[in-house]
Amino acid sequence: MQKGGTRGRAPADKLFFEREMLSLGAEYVAGADEAGRGPLAGPVVCAAVILPLGKDRLIEGIDDSKKLSAAARERLAALICERAVSYAVCEEDSATIDRINILEATKLCMKRAVEALSPEPDVVLTDGNFRIGIALPQRNIVRGDALSYSIGAASILAKVYRDRRMEELDALYPQYGFARHKGYGTKAHMDAIREYGLCKIHRRTFTKKFWAGPESGGGQTSCAPSDTRS
Repeated sequence: MQKGGTRGRAPADKLFFEREMLSLGAEYVAGADEAGRGPLAGPVVCAAVILPLGKDRLIEGIDDSKKLSAAARERLAALICERAVSYAVCEEDSATIDRINILEATKLCMKRAVEALSPEPDVVLTDGNFRIGIALPQRNIVRGDALSYSIGAASILAKVYRDRRMEELDALYPQYGFARHKGYGTKAHMDAIREYGLCKIHRRTFTKKFWAGPESGGGQTSCAPSDTRS
């Protein structure tokens, strides 16, 4: 089984890498991807999935989650969960991200997702150029969420899970607007930080360059979870 990374190849066939692995003897090919490496708040989420690759079981429309509408992601995520041989979604919180850094937290999260699959995959296709600490053969594919059917499916599961998680957290911290921007550094989010300070789910290592104030701004609005519902 081949290991290593792939850069610069852009096959039109999103099953190119899966078929290559099958031709090398794999039975179960897993895709793994993350969502939420860049935001200022909230967890990083990783998903891993083994999908059936028979022509009659393929799911039309799977692609990089960032290219899809929210409605399309929700529809596809339901189909992926329904048809998957196995799937798993894991998250690492902001405290872990601050403690070990976002790259290591992503690797840990992806490792946990892959290791939760049953049956165990014969090979894992991952998005990006970093390797995760698993004993299984793995193939790193830059822009893999756009190039691989299995990685694209994992990207959809991770994105849908994280978006739902941020909507839940928005109910706890309604002053920040997490349901709208999902923790990314939008103007509205930055303005809210300046007004209210940081809350529990903010990543201190991401915000330290522009925020050195107290945990809650002005001593007036607490960053503790609120009962207010938006």
